[in-house]
Amino acid sequence: MAKHTSPVTQKDKKREFVLRDLDAHRMTAVEAAQSLGITERQVWRLLAAFRREGAEAVVHGNRGRMPIQTLPPEMHQRITELAQTKYAGFNQAHFTEKLQTVEKIMVSRPTVWRILRQSGIRSPQRHRRPKHRSRRERRPRAGMLLQVDGSDHDWLQGRGPHLTLLGAVDDATGEVVATLFRNEEDTHGYMVLLQRIILQRGIPLALYADGHSIFVRPPADKETIDEQLAGQRDPTQFGRILNDLGIEMITALSPQAKGRIERLWGTFQDRLVSELRLAGVCTLDDANQFLQSYLPTYNARFAQSPAETDSAYRPVPAKLDLTVIFSFQYSRIVANDNTAHVGASLMQIPANTDRSSYAKANILFCVGVDGSTFILHNGRRIAYMPPKNPKADIRAEKR
Repeated sequence: MAKHTSPVTQKDKKREFVLRDLDAHRMTAVEAAQSLGITERQVWRLLAAFRREGAEAVVHGNRGRMPIQTLPPEMHQRITELAQTKYAGFNQAHFTEKLQTVEKIMVSRPTVWRILRQSGIRSPQRHRRPKHRSRRERRPRAGMLLQVDGSDHDWLQGRGPHLTLLGAVDDATGEVVATLFRNEEDTHGYMVLLQRIILQRGIPLALYADGHSIFVRPPADKETIDEQLAGQRDPTQFGRILNDLGIEMITALSPQAKGRIERLWGTFQDRLVSELRLAGVCTLDDANQFLQSYLPTYNARFAQSPAETDSAYRPVPAKLDLTVIFSFQYSRIVANDNTAHVGASLMQIPANTDRSSYAKANILFCVGVDGSTFILHNGRRIAYMPPKNPKADIRAEKR
């Protein structure tokens, strides 16, 4: 029975011809080595095998054998089935990670790419040819600059409400420091997001965002008489918070200018959408709960170390009342019956030891992010009402 079933190549025929001449002393070992492009020592090994086995010795021993690292056909079928069922819609890099961590199938990304390509399964992630742009260097320390933005997307793929994801990315590390699902992109959501960051990490030096009216007053807004007299425009509710905290606001002139968070949305709209579907998330509350476990895993995979290890986050001063700062604030004049209102919210100011009446006084009517309402006079709280529904969204009225 023949040892090899593979066809003999021209290279094999050349080896056989040279070994015959060497065995018949028509060629020296040095000449044979030069002709075959191998060492003289290997020539003597081939000649010994040629004398024992004949022409079959010139065929490499591994020819026709399946490589040891080749996956069995059933593994190919298993990977293909998972890509079309449980992990349908996952990009190939994300799918490979799930195979390794969840399914315990230790294969490389090129192997997965090859198997899926052979099965006609393309990656759902399309890549466009990048435009030439000048790269902006990262800030050297964490907390020096946070890029914030919102992404309106069908995150639950029709299983629940259409949501908007608010997020903040540290420019120095690429770490996602906070995220929050909302029904829409609104001031209240950004207040909650920034308050979480400050309570967990400290006060950043600057925020980088687009020109949304949440962050800056639209140019089309007419100036009030007070603004004209002051020679400057009043900030938005969120802008006032940044001023109170000493956080610089930098406005991006294009989506590419805040590329780190724009790339994050591209990644999240691929990976996070798949993870939410895999976890069966269908509601706003469940989506926010899922983020608590997802973010640490994501940051461990994608975040990097800053150029400088010292953090730029500033500690919160002990005398700083974050409840007051993170509130919607409205200037009002107290009515004769010692009441003040914003929209449908009406508050009665009780008498106290400082003043028996606040009629005609200038006050700040504040609505906290937790739904509480309180009134400030010269920085002192003179009335308070706890939240009726802590989970309800607080909406700021139009100026």
